[in-house]
Amino acid sequence: MTTLKLKPGAATPPKAPGKPPVRRADPAKRSRTTVPEYIAKASTARDVEAGPGPEKERKARPSAAPHQVAGKLPARPAKSPVSASQQDRKQDGRPRQFDDRDTPRRGGKQRDGFESGEFNQDRKTNPKFSPKPVPSQPELPRLSKRMAELGLCSRREADEFIANGWVKVNGEVVDVLGTRVAPDAKIEVSKEAHQHQAETVTILLHKPVGYVSGQAEDGYEPAVVLVHPDNQWKEDPSQTVFKRGHLRGLAPAGRLDIDSTGLLVLTQDGRVARRLIGEDSTVEKEYLVRVTGTLSEEGLRKLNHGLSLDGVKLKPAKVSWQNEDQLRFVLREGRKRQIRRMCELVGLTVVGLKRVRIGSVTLGKLPVGMWRYLRPGERF
Repeated sequence: MTTLKLKPGAATPPKAPGKPPVRRADPAKRSRTTVPEYIAKASTARDVEAGPGPEKERKARPSAAPHQVAGKLPARPAKSPVSASQQDRKQDGRPRQFDDRDTPRRGGKQRDGFESGEFNQDRKTNPKFSPKPVPSQPELPRLSKRMAELGLCSRREADEFIANGWVKVNGEVVDVLGTRVAPDAKIEVSKEAHQHQAETVTILLHKPVGYVSGQAEDGYEPAVVLVHPDNQWKEDPSQTVFKRGHLRGLAPAGRLDIDSTGLLVLTQDGRVARRLIGEDSTVEKEYLVRVTGTLSEEGLRKLNHGLSLDGVKLKPAKVSWQNEDQLRFVLREGRKRQIRRMCELVGLTVVGLKRVRIGSVTLGKLPVGMWRYLRPGERF
């Protein structure tokens, strides 16, 4: 590149002919440091319409736009700009309320104007929080629960029947789990479902001491491990042949403590389980209990009715002397370690407990550690 040096006083070279130079706008007519007049007027108008508020809010709100101070625009911040929801917050930290919204946002956030409340209230008392009910009609019972209430099967079996298309409601097949039905709906179960129920088994076991009723705990084995062909009672009146499939889904219908012995029911039939341990069960359970200590007439009366466990009053029982050191208990409920705790409340100590009857099914001559099938026609 060549550099030309001009001598002082040299004439300026003539400019090439062309368009005249563009004049810059007058800086006074285009200010970049003051608030435009139309913005200032609009902000002042909003303040007038809002009226005088608390002194704290008037100081926090300048006459210009919220992001402008002292009539000047601030420099561009280095961090991310403040969101609109943060600008809407008042000085006291509470979100601005949107009173002009007709209905609240379902699942919205408080900063967006969402107001928590009951959404199924009466329209007359609070129409704002009373949207129309959803099509699922949550106030109606589920089909599986309704089938269990009618005694058709257990809720677990009901789900299986529904999934297989074995259930009809008012003449139409229902195969969707969670379907809700009216309490007066007509529910029908197909022949396939009844055949499936007929294949389920119920086993009566004479549980020995040292086994737990349910899952293994503290090194003790569950009583179900005793259910195998070698332990089947040879005098089993049902004449049913053992199959490995009889162990699938086999669960205890009731509990019997580790230190107790006697009749324990294991079943695949949900109807049997519901009858024995359901909330509305009234099946009697009879026990023979060996005790030590002195029992007064008042104590015997309390054992029959008048005791409470964990703050809950016990149902009436039938308690009487079987012999000089053994009591006979007949209960209609099964609280945890109920008989042992009842005896402790009247000054007795239990040294032996044996369950001999559940409903109309008795332990009979079934040896300890042996089991048999519930025979056809035998009911609890």
